[in-house]
Amino acid sequence: MASLDSFQSRQTLTVGDKAYTYYSIPHAEKAGLADATALPFSMKVLLENLLRFEDDRSVKKDDISATVAWLGNKGKTETEIAFRPSRVLMQDFTGVPAVVDLAAMRDAMVALGGDPQKINPLVPVDLVIDHSVIVDEFGTPKALADNVALEYSRNGERYTFLKWGQSAFDNFSVVPPGTGICHQVNLEFLSQTVWTKQDPDASDGTELAYPDSLVGTDSHTTMVNGLAVLGWGVGGIEAEAAMLGQPLSMLIPEVVGFKLSGKLPEGTTATDLVLTVTQMLRKKGVVGKFVEFYGPGLDDMAVADRATISNMAPEYGATCGFFPIDQKTIDFLTVTGRADDRIALVEAYAKAQGMWRDAATPDPVFTDTLELDMGDVRPSLAGPKRPQDRVLLDGAKPGFAQSMETEFKKAADLASRYPVEGANFDIGHGDVVIAAITSCTNTSNPSVMIGAGLLARNAVARGLRSKPWVKTSLAPGSQVVAEYLESAGLQTPLDALGFNLVGFGCTTCIGNSGPLPAAISKAINDNDVVAAAVLSGNRNFEGRVNPDVRANYLASPPLVVAYALAGSMQIDITTEPLGTGSDGQPVYLRDIWPSSAEVQEFIEANITSTLFKSRYADVFGGDDYWKAVEVTEAETFHWDSTSTYVQNPPYFEGMKKTPAPVEDVVDARILGLFLDSITTDHISPAGNIRANSPAGAYLQEHQVRVQDFNQYGTRRGNHEVMMRGTFANIRIKNQMVRDESGNVVEGGWTLFQPSGERMFIYDAAQKYQAEGTPLVVFAGKEYGTGSSRDWAAKGTKLLGIRAVVAESFERIHRSNLVGMGIVPLVFQGDTSWASLGLKGDETVSIRGLSGDLKPRQTMIAEITSADGTKREVPLTCRIDTLDELEYFRNGGILPYVLRSLAA
Repeated sequence: MASLDSFQSRQTLTVGDKAYTYYSIPHAEKAGLADATALPFSMKVLLENLLRFEDDRSVKKDDISATVAWLGNKGKTETEIAFRPSRVLMQDFTGVPAVVDLAAMRDAMVALGGDPQKINPLVPVDLVIDHSVIVDEFGTPKALADNVALEYSRNGERYTFLKWGQSAFDNFSVVPPGTGICHQVNLEFLSQTVWTKQDPDASDGTELAYPDSLVGTDSHTTMVNGLAVLGWGVGGIEAEAAMLGQPLSMLIPEVVGFKLSGKLPEGTTATDLVLTVTQMLRKKGVVGKFVEFYGPGLDDMAVADRATISNMAPEYGATCGFFPIDQKTIDFLTVTGRADDRIALVEAYAKAQGMWRDAATPDPVFTDTLELDMGDVRPSLAGPKRPQDRVLLDGAKPGFAQSMETEFKKAADLASRYPVEGANFDIGHGDVVIAAITSCTNTSNPSVMIGAGLLARNAVARGLRSKPWVKTSLAPGSQVVAEYLESAGLQTPLDALGFNLVGFGCTTCIGNSGPLPAAISKAINDNDVVAAAVLSGNRNFEGRVNPDVRANYLASPPLVVAYALAGSMQIDITTEPLGTGSDGQPVYLRDIWPSSAEVQEFIEANITSTLFKSRYADVFGGDDYWKAVEVTEAETFHWDSTSTYVQNPPYFEGMKKTPAPVEDVVDARILGLFLDSITTDHISPAGNIRANSPAGAYLQEHQVRVQDFNQYGTRRGNHEVMMRGTFANIRIKNQMVRDESGNVVEGGWTLFQPSGERMFIYDAAQKYQAEGTPLVVFAGKEYGTGSSRDWAAKGTKLLGIRAVVAESFERIHRSNLVGMGIVPLVFQGDTSWASLGLKGDETVSIRGLSGDLKPRQTMIAEITSADGTKREVPLTCRIDTLDELEYFRNGGILPYVLRSLAA
């Protein structure tokens, strides 16, 4: 329906010889939205969205006024609004379960007597298959072809299912495997900065123009904010609701302005800048807030550098890191081959809306600000465990030594070396066993990719080679990268150092690093070696990159190459040689580091709009493997009961048109006690599936050989596998479970109560469910940071956990818990489960859920110790909005949507 347009903002914009309808912020300002043009640019996107969708139901006139009232309260007043993104982006790890849920909803709609065609995306949805390629083969010219063949052999069932979805659902497109990483494809091709569609309220075919915006089922959806496209990661369940026409309920955010000035000094990269920004913003505290970049530093900052910064928003904790439209935006749209009429529309629309930035633009109003002179940025790494733990390059060697003492408790063994069976080298702590140019964060940025190629060229010319224990790989974010490296003559020296193409997708950064050579893996595990990985990624959490690697460092692509040459974190590559050249002389990093001028020269000579246009001309066509995937077109999916990849989930079993009343949590048992910074990588199944795990046992029971296990990410469409892998990370520490010396035992263990028997968390949960015993989990601060993985919430639900009590939650995971019908609760004041002295053998009751529950209501937890002592602990219910309350009462967002459509 048409917007009520209380502020008379509906106008016509003529660009060239074409007229567009749009909702004008300047006209709304004249009609009563005073000073709207002073809002941050990101807030203007939200304001336009509300103007366009005003219906006096989900969007009221007061909501629009509240957005401008932000200028007075700066987002400190909690005001709920309904945001409708223009489109949805998915990758296959998170996209497969989302499409599984849509298929299951069609079955459930049939069971409720409704029309299954109502289960259909109402906004454009793009799913990019990018997360399934694994670095099995590396360091050879045939690595790419071999890895692609393995990918299809492992994922045939998943790809058949996705191809069915492409034919079954309207508004749903699939970018086949081997094209690139979803965020880079989004940046280089899918995004338009200003979106258009036929105006439903115009009879003459006039198009409606509005800001491009999106939500994605991957947290690094934020990358596209570098192109002035407002978007962020959500759980699959939220994305599915958005696809089905439901508004995204959110609180009007605080917006922190980050002023950039100066220029990066010689010898530094955009990666060094983003690691600095990440550390600053993490220290500032921006969880749940928008960050918007402004200042003179933007005048010469390329979109590729902006996208690098925006990509890392989940790491600095913000909802997004937004850059406004300016000439650099236009330059990027031009070089990446966008249509001329679209580029003209972007500039005209931005200027008409007050969304255009240039050197003369006044600074917007912000909630708070901080500033960085980019001239102060220094070469950096981040590690060994968290993206925000930046260390200066010249401090990496002593930093690792300190980590050996404080993190890994092995300082006395720092100099120990161990033989590798059948090899002419040994291995020791800090040896770099993985050097991976990978991830959307940096492979989208030509400056660091060209820089890596030039450094490799210079190293090869001096006679250097990668150390033999280093697993090297190059996984570009798009085929465009491979082509410009080849045309620039830089792939050949990269190949010479072992950085052969291994695939086009998200590899090492998400745990798809593949196995280390068997002898190296054995030497590491037999001797408890703290091996290292250096990757150009955005995630380095424990247990994520590779099960054999404990110290993981994020770095720019040139530094990844440098550490492959050095081979160890115990070498200070700023002062010690990387190796010995063919002339017998030591070669230092400074000897082979390319200048910024040379990097720019190569960029200008090799990166053209023709290159982008040719590579994206048939982006949905796929290779011969994809074309050979056969599907049967049907309205509903024909589930294969024998499949170990795709199964019909149980979320809608026995569902009625009216939800049953919510019951209080009574006499629940504690499944886990966790400390701070438990990430979704700890909670959600990810990486390798171990043979002796509950998931491994399930697969073997279904005649799957260990070598065919694949990994959790590829089996996200099978809830039986995924719930067995929830809370099963090899590095997770349940404080309930200790060895005879009192040390916490790593891995997915718990104590079943009241017997105190140690068992896998999944097995205990099954026993509790058989008894009818509800479960709760306790945790510390920042619970659920990391990727926006819906399975961290879905698995929690399927294990029978009714409530999670923490000191604080990450934004996406808190929302996902509510979206699965699980109540998130936070301690008040300085209280924690540790300060309460909980041991894990207590019972917990949480009452009031069945009553007249209100958003953010104070509730009381009744905790009864094993000796019968009772305590009452106040908690804040983190169901934040009225919409979330409806989702919770319906048992989750999907049952809510299904009931709405079946009515």
